[in-house]
Amino acid sequence: MRKFMGLTKRNLLVYFKDKSAILFSLLTSLIVLVLYLLFLKGTFEDAFNSAMEAAPGIGALISAEDIEVFVNITLLIGMIGTAMITVPYSCLTTIVKDRENKIDYDISATPIKRWQIVLSYFCAASISACIMTGILLASGMVILSMDGGLLLGAADILKAFGMVIIGSVSSTALFMTFMLFFKTAQSSNAFFGMLSAAAGFVIGAYIPISQFSDKVQTFCNLFPATHVTIAVRNILMRGVTDKMNEGIGGIDNGLFIETVKDIFSFNSHMFGHTLSIGNSLVYIMAFMAVSVVFMVCAFSKTYKRA
Repeated sequence: MRKFMGLTKRNLLVYFKDKSAILFSLLTSLIVLVLYLLFLKGTFEDAFNSAMEAAPGIGALISAEDIEVFVNITLLIGMIGTAMITVPYSCLTTIVKDRENKIDYDISATPIKRWQIVLSYFCAASISACIMTGILLASGMVILSMDGGLLLGAADILKAFGMVIIGSVSSTALFMTFMLFFKTAQSSNAFFGMLSAAAGFVIGAYIPISQFSDKVQTFCNLFPATHVTIAVRNILMRGVTDKMNEGIGGIDNGLFIETVKDIFSFNSHMFGHTLSIGNSLVYIMAFMAVSVVFMVCAFSKTYKRA
């Protein structure tokens, strides 16, 4: 166990000492922030206003402040969702760097078993990803709280952090399998560029997933991070949607808020079926378990021995 912990610590230090890796892992989230300030805020406000136009008389019952809070939380969720894809991948590049620099030969020459080597990489990347995404979530919550626009209790905040941890670990398990195919840092960086470009669309940071066709929605929801993003959206939005519903006073029997939830993708849709949050969690856990078993078996057979 000491050998396993030592190798895990070593992998953690390798990642956190590489400041450029940390910056690039958060680059997509920063791009989401810039796009939000330039374009996306108006787009999401227009989508919300279209929902109000579809329900005559409701617009007068919802304050501009509540709409502002809703859109700002949408930004935070988009940043967290993209981070749950790009950060775990970036944390795993230590594997490729070790392979490229032949460090894997030195590690495999030690008495540590192959499955322990594999899990040390996985645990280090998972811990790193949880720390980075947790800091991003905490920073966003603090900023929104200072502006008076979080409207969440302690239980919801803990649930949000719990879901982010699940999302980071499940994405790490998924992308660990991809590292089997990369022999150089250049190839893994090229794939990271494509992944970063697609991440915002996959989790609905740029356009709500509900605006896509059923097949595209199914594809997006194959990724655990998308399910986690939807779960986080339900948690962080609960306060502001409840406040809006109270302001409406039940005159529409909750129809307006249900319309908003449909537009902004509060539910996962796969293969023509709507998944509850509970079903999404089962899918995420099953996906993660299969990925961990696969990576341990595959890496144990392919990891080089000196």
